[in-house]
Amino acid sequence: MVAIVVIVMSFAVFLGIVSADPDMLQDVCVADLASKVKVNGFPCKETFNEMDFFWDGLAKPGHPNNTLGSLVTRANVEKVPGLNTLGLSLARGDFAPFGLIAPHTHPRASEMVFVLYGEIYAGFITTTNVLVAKTIKAGEIFVFPRGLVHFQMNVKNTSAAAIAVFNSQLAGAPNVATALFAAEPTVPNDVLAKAFQIDAKEVEMIKARLAPKS
Repeated sequence: MVAIVVIVMSFAVFLGIVSADPDMLQDVCVADLASKVKVNGFPCKETFNEMDFFWDGLAKPGHPNNTLGSLVTRANVEKVPGLNTLGLSLARGDFAPFGLIAPHTHPRASEMVFVLYGEIYAGFITTTNVLVAKTIKAGEIFVFPRGLVHFQMNVKNTSAAAIAVFNSQLAGAPNVATALFAAEPTVPNDVLAKAFQIDAKEVEMIKARLAPKS
């Protein structure tokens, strides 16, 4: 009997570790994005229609005209309210020549990326600082485990694009550099200087470059 209890408890713990968003408890729960109620997710709207389950925002290429040469368009619960409680979302990454999606994490989801066209160098870093990376081409996939820092870079002098799928309706995507150097209130300069083994002037230069554009 004790052995059975141990096995059941171990299995429950395992499920808690590998699961993403909580399972849905009804057919649909279309997110009421205007609600002031605070829950782990979004409360359900009283009425819904087919447009709550539709969005065409990934159909056309984006225009990555920023410093990094990349643009991520997210199809999550904020764009598709019908995704609420389904534990699923997508994103499209468009890359200018040699464009970069900077190192970031997804605290609530693992990610699988599928290359539409072009060649992308994709990689993640484990918690023991091991880089796992590979150049992937059109039709190929690469997987980023939940919570690990990862990046994608176009390795060609031509445009590239990829679709990513997440096992969360709202995966979150904190950019490592922005989180550290553009936080509000700011992370103290001496903390960043010591962590990155640079001086305070260099910290100020990086903060100025990453500061939100007004």
